Amino acid sequence: MTKLPRSFYLRPTLIVAKDLLGKHFIRIIKGKKLEGRIVEVEAYLGEKDPASHTYRGRTQRNEVMFKKGGHLYVYFTYGMHFCANVVTEAEGIGHAVLIRALEPVAGTETMMKNRRTTRQNDGGQAANETEKRMLTNGPAKLCQAFGIVRAHNGVDLTGDEIFITEGEPTQDMKILATTRVGIKNGREKKWRFYLAGSSFISKK
Repeated sequence: MTKLPRSFYLRPTLIVAKDLLGKHFIRIIKGKKLEGRIVEVEAYLGEKDPASHTYRGRTQRNEVMFKKGGHLYVYFTYGMHFCANVVTEAEGIGHAVLIRALEPVAGTETMMKNRRTTRQNDGGQAANETEKRMLTNGPAKLCQAFGIVRAHNGVDLTGDEIFITEGEPTQDMKILATTRVGIKNGREKKWRFYLAGSSFISKK
């Protein structure tokens, strides 16, 4: 599949957010590929958005969000979880799209080890459907499954370690827009987007 170019990320954030659905999020670890299809995202629009980390301006924590589109913004939350965001638009804007859920495509066994899950079936063969659905159906879960940590904050998504590729066309798939999850401010904005019918989203 073709890696997304920088120009994909430099467009308006809400457009990028919807267009990320169906794309494939990939990480290469020691030559092994972890891959998931993006099924749910949330947009955060800087100074226009009280829920955004950049609402009050630039800080040491949110510095990566002000890079030009096509970088990975990784933050630590609740003292225990990492979340991954795709930086969008031009340098200095401070917008990003949170990746909320993936549908596992490749590297499921490694994802399960990273999530510290165990199974006692088939001698360790492919995960069953329930386990597969639970692997990456949330922003913290997918970071754990893909081994994404603070060191990946600022990674260039046009590089070869972590990147996003074209996926299946979504023209015939219904995209739903709802309010975002787990925020106190800006709750009225319907900037959470997901593929209707997907069993891999974080919350229905």
